[in-house]
Amino acid sequence: MPTDTKRVRGPEVSQSPSLFLWKSAAKKSTASNDARVDGRQRGQVDVRSVFVRCGLISQAKGSAYIEAGNTKLICCVYGPRETERKDETDMKSGRLITDMRFAPFSCRERGSWIQGSDEKDLSLMLLESLRPGVCLHKYPRSQIEVNVMVLENDGSVLAHAVTCASMALADAGIEMYDLVLGCSIRQEGATYLIDPTFLEENGCNLASGSRENLGSLTVAFLPSLNQISGLQSDGEMGEDTLTGGVRTCIEGCFKLYPVIQQALSKAVRRKAPPSES
Repeated sequence: MPTDTKRVRGPEVSQSPSLFLWKSAAKKSTASNDARVDGRQRGQVDVRSVFVRCGLISQAKGSAYIEAGNTKLICCVYGPRETERKDETDMKSGRLITDMRFAPFSCRERGSWIQGSDEKDLSLMLLESLRPGVCLHKYPRSQIEVNVMVLENDGSVLAHAVTCASMALADAGIEMYDLVLGCSIRQEGATYLIDPTFLEENGCNLASGSRENLGSLTVAFLPSLNQISGLQSDGEMGEDTLTGGVRTCIEGCFKLYPVIQQALSKAVRRKAPPSES
């Protein structure tokens, strides 16, 4: 079998060096009850700094890129195009198809290109969050495809995937009722961590030492309509804790809203034809 002499051959199974730093980082996160590893405070609506950009992929109808801390995602939108399935439902309204995948190099343990069960679940959650914000009745017998690729997973991927996909839909000129923004929190006893990182999502350390009210929550929100389009919760949380977590996520979405609006405005100005002088 011929070999590629121009490529450095590495082991088939490899691990990131950051795996061996997980325990030390987890210890640092519990050294102080208030401070987090990245400098943010517990119990405060302090989301990570976000960089967003639209219209990066010319082959797609619309595209968007979002970077929140070390979490990086890119989304492409294709369509509307003629649907492959022509049943009674598609005759009256269009179909929204979502596909969310992790790049093999995005996680701490190298994955494969084959879509796993976790990616299928995330794709379904993304679909349920985006569908209420899209005017599908404007596109009968058509389908709109939304493809999200996670380039680096450092936590809160579902929330940022919702925001990124919403921006890509707007960049593609798809009629929408409102933008859909996502935000997530990690509840740890009496305190919470908004926009948690990968270590905070998978860590089982509690600042209060209690096992009650431990879980995660992701909310998809329509800011102009003030409506929730999607909610996903894991763990065990009381009714009051869950209600407070939803309000915290909504407040986090409102903090992201001006940044998303500014990015879309810049994308529209770039696409606008030059003015005749």
